[in-house]
Amino acid sequence: MTCETVGPAQLLDSLHALRIAITMFDTAGRLTFANAHLNHFIRGLPPREQLTGLSYEDIIRLELPGIAPSQLKDGIEAFIDLRMGQLAPGAWAPLDVALADGRIVEIKARRDGHGGAILLWNDVTHERHQLARLEEAIRLSADAFAFYDSRDQFVTGNEQYALLAGKPLVALRGKTFEVIIRDIVQSGRLVFDCPADEWIARRLRNHRQKNSADTLQTASGAAFLVRDCATPDGGRAVVFTDITEKTRAEDALAQAQHALEHTKNEAARQTGYLSDLTKRLDQASAQANNAKTMLLRTMSHELKTPLNAILGFSDLMTTLADNLGPEQIREYAGLIHQGGTNLFNMLNQIMDLTKISAGRYDLQKMPVDAGGLLWLARENFVARASVKDIVINADACPVGLMAMADESVLTSMLNALIDNAVTFTQKGGRIDLSAFSDGGFVRLSISDNGPGVAESDLNRILQPFEHAGRVADHAKGAGLGLTLVKAFAELHGGTLAIESISGEGLTAVITVPAA
Repeated sequence: MTCETVGPAQLLDSLHALRIAITMFDTAGRLTFANAHLNHFIRGLPPREQLTGLSYEDIIRLELPGIAPSQLKDGIEAFIDLRMGQLAPGAWAPLDVALADGRIVEIKARRDGHGGAILLWNDVTHERHQLARLEEAIRLSADAFAFYDSRDQFVTGNEQYALLAGKPLVALRGKTFEVIIRDIVQSGRLVFDCPADEWIARRLRNHRQKNSADTLQTASGAAFLVRDCATPDGGRAVVFTDITEKTRAEDALAQAQHALEHTKNEAARQTGYLSDLTKRLDQASAQANNAKTMLLRTMSHELKTPLNAILGFSDLMTTLADNLGPEQIREYAGLIHQGGTNLFNMLNQIMDLTKISAGRYDLQKMPVDAGGLLWLARENFVARASVKDIVINADACPVGLMAMADESVLTSMLNALIDNAVTFTQKGGRIDLSAFSDGGFVRLSISDNGPGVAESDLNRILQPFEHAGRVADHAKGAGLGLTLVKAFAELHGGTLAIESISGEGLTAVITVPAA
């Protein structure tokens, strides 16, 4: 059958097969046609054939028993006026109607070319429930969040985003991203590093990429990291993270260039720790007896030091139990606890090195925020650093710099390096933390202005049970910290690089693959 042979009656019959309801009204507002699906939507209505000739208002009143009470909270007449408003000239907005059985029907009204009207009724219960869950999730988000559909029109967001846009959420719905951005620019709430038109063009260009990140500065002094991400259905998710107290983009770039200059000679260092250890063992096979003797002597000393403290102070507490005051007991107990902690940490380090050497250490790699981990690691040492008047600066740690790493292992690596820096930096010193991207890698730098290490000692202190000559007392550790950090870095497919000039501080740089 060709299109020319299909008559009006056949076309009307085909409308009954649709899964949406269709109602047609003449110029007098009387129902002329309703397809079979109307009685499925509004199950309390008389059969559709009996509705022909009734006005839209008559049909609405017949619907009332099946309408949800929440829909009628402002009164029946207000509800009828709202529904009738869809037939007003120029009224194109769809209307959601909640039914008493829990369903939600979306009604769209359009005028035809002869003065009549066509209404389309569609069940959107599932879509509205999904949207409600999404809106509740983003309402609870600490970041500002907005979602745009495949036409780049605003769908939903949270109050934080409404504050940034300067308009209530209801006023943003349906507006395109470009319109919203231009309105914000014209409001004067933003500060630009270039002409406004150039900034808008850059923002639109970044927004349309699959994934992008940008920075935004407000006139009030607040700064945000803006991340745009494409969704599977062609829409866009936009997240604003407050980075007011963190680095600005130009400062981060300057710090990255400075750190890169210091570490460029280490870029080719990609050999794994296990391979290096195997070569060292092969080369030392002829001197196995001497190596064993040295290892036993070193282990004996490192184990005896904390054990002597534990036994000595416990003996004192036993002998002088009747004469010791609470303060002395607390002091001795603290020293015993410190000795036990040192032993425990040393044994854990030895076990980790053993598992790595045997190829049995499994990393749980996933995308992690490297800059964020540096900020969190800094917080662990702020109190201890303040006792020595040491400043730990993390301004060059941008949020959103993603690395592919085991979050727990990378955190312990950063803690070990910051712990070294705090331990060896003198009173009133400074420690600088920075994170930056370098091709397919992320570099995390911990730099201090302490006494440093002689150039001849740099390779030696990366070996097990070796100490630097930076301080006289190494009772806290067995000389395994840097060895373990180096091993973990290489297990990630990265490196640990150390640079130092005696008397001018030390810089340690962990390199791991970018996510």
